[in-house]
Amino acid sequence: MASMASEPEEIVREVRIAARPDEVFPYFTDAAKLVVWKAARAELDARPGGVFRMDVTGRGDVARGQYVEIDPPHRVVFTWEWEDRGPATPPTRSVVEVTLSPDGDGTLLRLVHRGVPQEIRRGSAAGWAHYLARLALAAAGHDPGPDPWAAAGGGPTFEIEEVQ
Repeated sequence: MASMASEPEEIVREVRIAARPDEVFPYFTDAAKLVVWKAARAELDARPGGVFRMDVTGRGDVARGQYVEIDPPHRVVFTWEWEDRGPATPPTRSVVEVTLSPDGDGTLLRLVHRGVPQEIRRGSAAGWAHYLARLALAAAGHDPGPDPWAAAGGGPTFEIEEVQ
C-alpha cells in the first residue's frame, strides 16, 4: 500500500469546453462570471499583483489569493489559500495555473494546483472536478444552476480526511 506522503503535491484536471479560449478566460478574471460557476460572492483585481477574495458557499468558506500572471486568453496563474478554516486545515498558500488551448471549435482547459497540503488534497481535487464541470456549462452558454454543494453545506472540497 502506497503512503499518502508519496502522492504528488499537485492536482491536475483537464476539461474540454464548448467555447473559445477568449470566451472562457473571463470566468477567471471577471467577478460577475466567477460567481456563475465557483463562488457566491467574489471581489477580483485581475492584474498581476492584484488580489481576489471569494466566498465559495456564501457561508464564510472564503478563499483568497493574488494573481501572479495574466496572459489573456491563454493563461492565468494565481495563489490560493483558505481564510480562517480552523486548525484542521493547515494555512498554506498554493499556486493554481490555468492554461487554455484552442481545441477545434472549443477549448482544452488544463488546471494544475501545486502545493496542496496532503490533509486537504483529496477534497480539493474533488472540488476542482465539481467546479470545472460547472465552468464548462457556464462558458458554453448554459446555466449551471445553483451550486448543490453550497446548498448542502459544502462538498468534498471541505472534507479533511477520508473515512475508510
